[in-house]
Amino acid sequence: MRKVKGVNFGNWLVLEKWMSPALFAGTDAEDEYYLPRKLPREVYEARIRMHRAEFISERDFVTVKAMGLDTVRIPVPYFIFGDREPFIGCVEELDHAFAWAEKYGLQILIDLHTAPGSQNGFDNGGLSGVCKWAQQPQEVEFVLTVLERLAQRYGSRPGLWGIEILNEPVTEEMWELLNVEKRYPPADPEMAKGTKPISLDFLKKFYLEAYDRLRAFLPEEKCVVIHDAFQITAWKDFMREEKYVNVVLDTHQYLMMAELSGCEQSVEGYVRYVKEVYEPAVAEMEAYFPVICGEWCLFNSLACGCDTKGGQSVLNGVEGAAAESLSQEEKTRIYRALANAQLDAWNRGSGYFYWSYKLLTDTVNTPGWIGWDSWDLGRCVDFGWFPRGGESG
Repeated sequence: MRKVKGVNFGNWLVLEKWMSPALFAGTDAEDEYYLPRKLPREVYEARIRMHRAEFISERDFVTVKAMGLDTVRIPVPYFIFGDREPFIGCVEELDHAFAWAEKYGLQILIDLHTAPGSQNGFDNGGLSGVCKWAQQPQEVEFVLTVLERLAQRYGSRPGLWGIEILNEPVTEEMWELLNVEKRYPPADPEMAKGTKPISLDFLKKFYLEAYDRLRAFLPEEKCVVIHDAFQITAWKDFMREEKYVNVVLDTHQYLMMAELSGCEQSVEGYVRYVKEVYEPAVAEMEAYFPVICGEWCLFNSLACGCDTKGGQSVLNGVEGAAAESLSQEEKTRIYRALANAQLDAWNRGSGYFYWSYKLLTDTVNTPGWIGWDSWDLGRCVDFGWFPRGGESG
């Protein structure tokens, strides 16, 4: 399998408030579930349609190609086909993305990013503080039908690289590390009753069923991608039978998570962690599956000038730095070192997708957001923090 150099189109078809705060203006909604419930229908529809039309367009595919990348990972919601009120479907936007990708020589990894009832309780799972999808058999089945329909619609497209079964299902280990219930308090505590992490046993059975349902429509040369549920080495005995073809393991590795695990907040500390923890794990698992790092970035507390407590922001009530403490030269030194170390680590596997392509947060005029511009790959390339061409050097 060729090594992938890619970027995520985060916050296009699956919203994240911190990445596009203006979409949520005038509401107290913290996630995509509540946004249409806090706005008049016509206002919600107008905001969503304008956002989708302007956030990603043909020009962005040209830009990604010019960056030297070859693949885009596109998060899509469970309501992509427009069959879950009050949400508005977005399959036409994905159709356009395939036409653009094929025109400019790019490929697409479709990533099912959300599930009804949520698979993780994160804000990016669409419903903060609730994690009950796996406990609802009818919703598990619904997700399987969404995957089937995606495979039917796009399976034969030359622009399809693969389909990711489900983004970041959370098991107990990450649930505790992130302290999900405190970090993402639910808007409705009653709805959140019974919330709990997903068991690895359930997830493995779900992946096996999803693989069979996808392969009914998906040619063998297209990848089926499974997320590691933040337990990268737990999958060695999984899908070893001959019938499982072209299965890719996706791991998400963020320096902010490394900080929560005790990584020293210095260039040397980050580089050492990447080389001693990330790189060996990727190399070890590459013997079992092609391994991609489907989400990572240059963001770190050192460049923010304060401890972000694992990537928590002003939205989580964590106060950011009041003023820049580093020069542009110092930031460039930090980010280039971290880019090279991480790119080397992902190169021990089968490639990567940076999170994310762009960010609409105003990191200059909005207090507390210093250092968050590193989530925006376009800015990182323009500032010289990330190598044009997407390879370390």
